[in-house]
Amino acid sequence: MTTFTIAAAQYPIEALADWATYEAKLTAWVEAAAAGGARLAVFPEYGAMELASLDPATMGDLAGSLAAVSALLPRVDELHAELAMRHGIHVLAASAPAKTADGSYVNRARLFSPTGKVGVQDKLIMTRFEREEWGISASPVLRLFDTSLGKVGVNICYDSEFPLLARAQVEAGMELLLVPSCTDSEHGYWRVRIGSQARALEGQCYVLHSPTVGQASWSPAVDVNRGAAAIYGPPDRGMPASGVLASGEMDEPQWVFAELDLAQVAALRADGGVLNSVHWAEQPGAEQLPEVELVDLH
Repeated sequence: MTTFTIAAAQYPIEALADWATYEAKLTAWVEAAAAGGARLAVFPEYGAMELASLDPATMGDLAGSLAAVSALLPRVDELHAELAMRHGIHVLAASAPAKTADGSYVNRARLFSPTGKVGVQDKLIMTRFEREEWGISASPVLRLFDTSLGKVGVNICYDSEFPLLARAQVEAGMELLLVPSCTDSEHGYWRVRIGSQARALEGQCYVLHSPTVGQASWSPAVDVNRGAAAIYGPPDRGMPASGVLASGEMDEPQWVFAELDLAQVAALRADGGVLNSVHWAEQPGAEQLPEVELVDLH
């Protein structure tokens, strides 16, 4: 399949009354994406932090919220897996802090396939808040997911601002990059957006950007959320001149949909008005790329 519809969430962080409220919310969001024809639905970075509101004793504490949300991840993932299989779509779950074997926490995104398989991508480069205040650890492993839709990569928020990560995935065959984000200012939103559009330009590929939105004064981690979801492509023949295929209204909860044609990615890489993907190798130091682990999600 080369042509399909994708959906990027502008997902609101909200206080949840109980688990049933969360289950109903997530179910409604996935159902809406599927009803819109999406074969892939993408939720943002740290969207799972709203689950901290289920524990009033720790919801206002940074360390406590890490532990509370991480403890719920098996239940969260079971729900996502069931929804992906029920609707026959791929779902990138909102990233969440996940406790590792050594007791540290990573920022983890999980890509659920309708076949029941799941791929994991942890954030590689921490923001100042994550490393200086929250104590989130970086991961050294960069992956690319081979799916029935094509080869899909994930750069979590800040990772999208560092070109060698996406470039390594492009070298491994990436056609679509997913960028879940969580930013508390327009400056942060635009940094991720500019990074995402640059990755689409350099790699001559599609990039989907999904942010959190809304106010959550009860959370010391995700109290303010600004952004607009969008799908970008390289500004070249057959694409919008701006490279923006679709974009949402700033800060408003919604799905943003776009139809992709991966054959167009192959065509532009072979014979575009420019050949950024091919000419990358002409840069001094261009060969210094991280390794990429290929994961089969068929």
